[in-house]
Amino acid sequence: MEVINHLLNGFASVFLPANILSLAIGVVVGMLVAVLPGLTLVMGVVLALPFTYSMGITPAVILLTAMYITGTYGGAFTAILFKVPGEPLDVPLLWDGWRMAQKGRPAEALGWTLFAAFFAGLLTVAAMVLMAVPFASFALKFDAPDYFAIIAFGLTSVVALGGASLTNAFISMFVGLFIATIGVDEIYGAERFSFGIPMLTDGVEYLTVMVGAYGLGEVLVRFEQGFKSQPLDLGAKVQTKLPSFAEAFKLRATFLRSSVVGLLCGIVPGAGATIASFVSYGIERQYGGKKEQMGSGIPEGILAPQIASTASVGGHMVPLLVLGIPGSGATAVILGAFLLHGVQPGPQIFQTQAAMVYTLFASMFVSVIAMCILGYFAIKPLVRVLYFPEAITSAYVVLLCFIGAYAARSNLTDLWMVALFGVIGYLFEKYKFPIAPMILGTILGPTAERTFQTTMISFQNDWTIFFQRPVSATVLILAIVALGVPVVKAWKDIYIPALRRGRA
Repeated sequence: MEVINHLLNGFASVFLPANILSLAIGVVVGMLVAVLPGLTLVMGVVLALPFTYSMGITPAVILLTAMYITGTYGGAFTAILFKVPGEPLDVPLLWDGWRMAQKGRPAEALGWTLFAAFFAGLLTVAAMVLMAVPFASFALKFDAPDYFAIIAFGLTSVVALGGASLTNAFISMFVGLFIATIGVDEIYGAERFSFGIPMLTDGVEYLTVMVGAYGLGEVLVRFEQGFKSQPLDLGAKVQTKLPSFAEAFKLRATFLRSSVVGLLCGIVPGAGATIASFVSYGIERQYGGKKEQMGSGIPEGILAPQIASTASVGGHMVPLLVLGIPGSGATAVILGAFLLHGVQPGPQIFQTQAAMVYTLFASMFVSVIAMCILGYFAIKPLVRVLYFPEAITSAYVVLLCFIGAYAARSNLTDLWMVALFGVIGYLFEKYKFPIAPMILGTILGPTAERTFQTTMISFQNDWTIFFQRPVSATVLILAIVALGVPVVKAWKDIYIPALRRGRA
């Protein structure tokens, strides 16, 4: 009852002029930042932080949190309409979302995304309010071996999604991991694989890899084909097609699995929305009711990553508020906002700043609703872009890729990197190598290396520590199973028949 009273007071505070204005600005700006590939959610929150200096603590945190929530959804537009993910977490979304759009059902694809974001948003905030302290106590027990195990599970899940050739998927992932090692080692400060080229000393930004390989690479493929695709026939009038309750209820198992994955990945610092998105899609691909159809443009492939990534937001706020531990880049910036205003997150914050905390909780409920209303009305004009000829939309995608890459660091080197990885993405598409394992290897490689090295230093190079801790052992076993299933299947389907033919 006390929690409900605090929450009701929080809702009343949200609609004070300063707070509701901050929320509205955060929702709109977060959507715009997420839609532009390369201008990442974290960078958007960082750029907004200086504007909060003269604000009170409550409107400042509301602004940044609203941007954070909306950013997990806004990138769905470019991922589904143009096959250009606005954020790394949007990569799994395009595998089925873009396919559905190419079948002449873009509004339906965006409708499923909107429904998933609404459901997951309300669920994650409710879970955060009810279970913050118990979840924080559980996450406090995690250490570097557990973080590494979770990242390894994310990598092996994507390898299992590599398509027809498991070998090509492995090659793609190791290319991504190699790209992640270029530059200066975070632990020892050693320079690696820069080959004396100054532009490689600072490493390769995963944004340039992602935007180049997926965005520019796709345009090069279309250019080679002569832009032969005709504008989609979407009918005389574009309508937003939201799923019915009956349609959504049939997919309740997907909702449940993805929600659990998202919340757990959010609670564990360092896991995050990207890992949640990939792992959730991988689980659906391997254990879902329509696992054989994943990647062909079905609702399950849209729901799984979107629900998981949105659900992770509330999970991230748990260790931030209760322990003062940021679980992602965006929550690290939000932590900075707390400290700048003289507030130290921790267990005592519920006693010293209860009004502010529950106003923040209430603002997250309102942000989810505002995000979905904005998304609902934005779907129709964005879908109409697909009426344009392919050459025009491709030119827009190229412009978007280079603007986004330059905006990330204002570095001309990144433009050359986008061009380079555009060619690599084109070659991958041409020779049937999956791009997704390379992208995830680039994104998660630095974190995997850092957690592994930290573990080895902390436990005197004893690799068995990964199997001595309950959490890391369990997750690594799941990773081995996730990797072993497609390996065994490939062996049965390819190598055994070949051996039989050889004996014959």
